[in-house]
Amino acid sequence: MSRRMLLRSLCGLQNLSRSSRLSLHSSSVNSKHAFLAAFQTLLHNRSYASTPQPAASASSLNQAELAKFAAIADSWWDAEGPFKPLHVMNPTRLAFLRSTLCRHFGKDPFSARPFEGLKFVDVGCGGGILSEPLARMGASVTGIDAVDKNIKIARLHADLDPVASSIDYRCTTAENLVEEQMKFDAVIALEVIEHVADPAEFCKSLSALTVTNGATVISTINRSMRAYATAIVAAEYILHWLPKGTHEWSSFLTPEELVLTLQRVSISIEEMAGFAYDPLTGQWSLTDDIGVNFIAFGKKQPVI
Repeated sequence: MSRRMLLRSLCGLQNLSRSSRLSLHSSSVNSKHAFLAAFQTLLHNRSYASTPQPAASASSLNQAELAKFAAIADSWWDAEGPFKPLHVMNPTRLAFLRSTLCRHFGKDPFSARPFEGLKFVDVGCGGGILSEPLARMGASVTGIDAVDKNIKIARLHADLDPVASSIDYRCTTAENLVEEQMKFDAVIALEVIEHVADPAEFCKSLSALTVTNGATVISTINRSMRAYATAIVAAEYILHWLPKGTHEWSSFLTPEELVLTLQRVSISIEEMAGFAYDPLTGQWSLTDDIGVNFIAFGKKQPVI
């Protein structure tokens, strides 16, 4: 049985519909430059002394990975810095989220605020580059990250936008939110699972945070030789898109492994797509090819 046939038998994946390729309108270049300039001014005028944080459950934390991101936290909103790949990929990630979540919750994907009335948590939110557009699309967003400096950056940047300032940013973990018995309509963890110590335990926490019949969305990198060549060798050592050592190939999950891990915690994957990069345009698009970067949408099943 081929890998694609195996995936289809595991989760009944269907080809992406045209609606999965909805594009999002971006702000004007001048607005972006003005916004970034204002943020950088605030960034250099504020102190980032660490503040005491509640003890975090360490079941899925990887301290070495946390240290990597803490070292470059100041660069989250620099679109030409170490997080440039995420900034460039963000419109495509948001297009997938808009399409799948609107279909799942019966919302109008063409509405300016399609997620009005829904509670989302952005797990591993970093500096908030995903949390902010989700809030602008109407969601009530909680952004969590285990790196204190990331949360400080996210809060500071959100203060520049009246809508984004409503985001509840917390320096905590998914496990801690489970202990608080918090629940969300959609639990989103993009480019996070490859950096945790225990993916199975992490998925268990994501499931516990998702309401029954709610949505869980995860994106990551396939553990394939092609991914090693492009996401590590090319991106980190040749093109220098990412700092060297950002990713460990052995920490990647195959799509089959992710599907099975989520099935064990009552999340059934209903749609999956890959990300394709066009070096001529410098843009990402959704594709059926899940050989390197991929994203999965799942539904939380009732626990019997």
